[in-house]
Amino acid sequence: MFIAIIIIQTTIPGIGNIPIGPLSITIIPITIIVAAILLGSKEGSILGLIWGLITFVRAFWWPTSPLAVFVLVNPLISVLPRILVGFVSGIFYHRLINFRINKNLLMVFSGVIGSLVNTILVLSLIYLFYRNNSFNIYHINTSDLLPYLLGIAGTNGLIEAILSGIFVPIIVKPLQKIKK
Repeated sequence: MFIAIIIIQTTIPGIGNIPIGPLSITIIPITIIVAAILLGSKEGSILGLIWGLITFVRAFWWPTSPLAVFVLVNPLISVLPRILVGFVSGIFYHRLINFRINKNLLMVFSGVIGSLVNTILVLSLIYLFYRNNSFNIYHINTSDLLPYLLGIAGTNGLIEAILSGIFVPIIVKPLQKIKK
């Protein structure tokens, strides 16, 4: 079921991303994080891999943005961070669940951390691999690339993390009851 949701979110415009003015808020990590909490970090990683592979393939035949053609054709940017969303959020939740931490709060933190893993890794890897080619790709000077990426992290990344922190517990709680 989660694989079908990921395929739908990544292929139908407007379902996996919420356009808000110039921003495009990615909500796909929420699905990965929910799966990692419900099923485990291995399954969350597999779903992240599927999301990453779809992102990678789409960069070649149906890119989501003009920049995708340049940066998302690199599997270290398009695939690795997505795998780690499921892995890190699943490990975080399942390792800390045995401690006396409020489960709702733990879900909130798992959502925020999983979302931030995606944002931080994607933007850091873009900077690492493409900073010397930033003018050709982004039409900005190399010295302006880091502030530009930090601006994305502070807008998109922050909103995505907050949304993940809000919606992960809302989605997980009823599904945990059904799963039992």
